[in-house]
Amino acid sequence: MSVEQVAILGAGMHPWGKWGRNFVEYGVAAARDALADSGVDWRDVQFVAGADTMRNGYPGYVAGATFAQALGWTGVPVTSAYGACASGAMAIEAARQRILAGLCEVALVVGADTTPKGFLKPNSGERQDDPDWLRFRLLGATNPTYFALYAQRRMSLYGATQDDFAAVKVKNARHGLNNPYARFRKEVTAADVDASPMVANPLRLLDICATSDGGAAVVLASMDFAKRHLSTTGGSLDNLVRIAAVSTVTPTFPNTVIEMPNFATDSAAGLPVPDRTFKQAIGAAAYEQAGIGPEDVDVAEVYDLSTALELDWYEDLGFCEQGQAESMLRNGDTTLGGRLPVNPSGGLACFGEAVPAQAIAQVCELTWQLRGTAEGRQAEGARVGITANQGLFGHGSAVLLTK
Repeated sequence: MSVEQVAILGAGMHPWGKWGRNFVEYGVAAARDALADSGVDWRDVQFVAGADTMRNGYPGYVAGATFAQALGWTGVPVTSAYGACASGAMAIEAARQRILAGLCEVALVVGADTTPKGFLKPNSGERQDDPDWLRFRLLGATNPTYFALYAQRRMSLYGATQDDFAAVKVKNARHGLNNPYARFRKEVTAADVDASPMVANPLRLLDICATSDGGAAVVLASMDFAKRHLSTTGGSLDNLVRIAAVSTVTPTFPNTVIEMPNFATDSAAGLPVPDRTFKQAIGAAAYEQAGIGPEDVDVAEVYDLSTALELDWYEDLGFCEQGQAESMLRNGDTTLGGRLPVNPSGGLACFGEAVPAQAIAQVCELTWQLRGTAEGRQAEGARVGITANQGLFGHGSAVLLTK
């Protein structure tokens, strides 16, 4: 199954950091950059999809209308998407579907966040029927605790080591050095990782991403609109980046690998195990929709909440067989200049989490990569890229881009 593609006419971001200002400022800055990049006037935008700003899994603001008001009321239709860390991909999918349905020709997608200091934590109040509140309150299972469980699983199943995890951080830190939007732009050594405090065994502080403020936006358009627009602005179709697929799948029962905020996996006693795990299904759905395979991918932006989780994505996206991610890393395959650079932006290791913006930020980075304009961090000759992350409560997220 393949569907019609939509064009990415513009991409824009507000730098990640700890700025302490209203999230709307970051989203508006990113939106204006994306509009300027596209050459589309705000008054000509026919739909706005906002990724909800949230507080630890709970929608905090109405994002679509908030950004439309800040940019100037025009009567434009809006929607807001909530899917935790997958919110940005869901907002992109809402805009893409609107375009493919023929209900609009050009749409703006925007997400932004401002975060409190420290790791994400639950909102106050007693919510005994809320699994996310319960995992903090009953188990003390913060996000880094879950990341550590995944890391221990990798070590037990595939022989991963803390040196492998540190090597992911070293790679991503090097990639992010020349990214003007990255929060952390500093060379990191394995010794630096080893010297950082242990947070949740086996993960140290530098193995785990921070929380950040930031914003990202893209302007999407139908292919017909893109062709007309580029013909009047002197742009080239040859360098036009397209969205070939968006995957927003959920897990399949029984889910045999634990996912936040659940305390346990589903029992598979007497039941057939699904052909794919949840994370494997995310990429597979995107490949099927686009009519291509992992062997066609030239560059990837994946969700490195921890260094160990990046290694999982190599396998889950089909870049290598199970248990071979460490070999890919050690061989330099996923480093800039290697066979398949992963997180050339620097990833969350260099950005930190600005939850509703990060899936959109991944698409921005791959847009620049496929255009060949990612100065200082360019994956040479990239024509196909894929993003991957997942949101709390079983929200899948992958966007596949082609040139």
